Amino acid sequence: MDLYFSCSLTGGRQDQPTYAAMVTHLQGLGHRVLTEHLASPTVMAADSALAPEAVYQRDTAWLRACDAVIAEVSTPSHGVGYEVAYALERGKPVLCLARAEVRVSKMLTGLRAPGFEVGTYGTPAEALACMEAFLARY
Repeated sequence: MDLYFSCSLTGGRQDQPTYAAMVTHLQGLGHRVLTEHLASPTVMAADSALAPEAVYQRDTAWLRACDAVIAEVSTPSHGVGYEVAYALERGKPVLCLARAEVRVSKMLTGLRAPGFEVGTYGTPAEALACMEAFLARY
């Protein structure tokens, strides 16, 4: 599958090692992660040269092209929220994952839509298992 991985960039990068583990795991399962660069510790420097319009055009093209979205939502992000809504409006399956100890917006936890799931994890291994179970349904 072609997957769009979404995570916080400007809101904080404390979960970057988990993002990297998630992307690496998805690739190890044979999936193509269109946004693999988001898990890199140098993504902010790499994307800093791009104009906001270029990022928008690139990312929305990837969202239209992907088969599913996996979003790590532990750190609130305007961009991630927009990407989730954009994908759902286009009928894409979306999994939002958050660390068990964080509070996730009720706009996400209260959403009941076909193909939309919210999961929590205590360890990165649990996040990987949630992703596998989600993708097995599609």
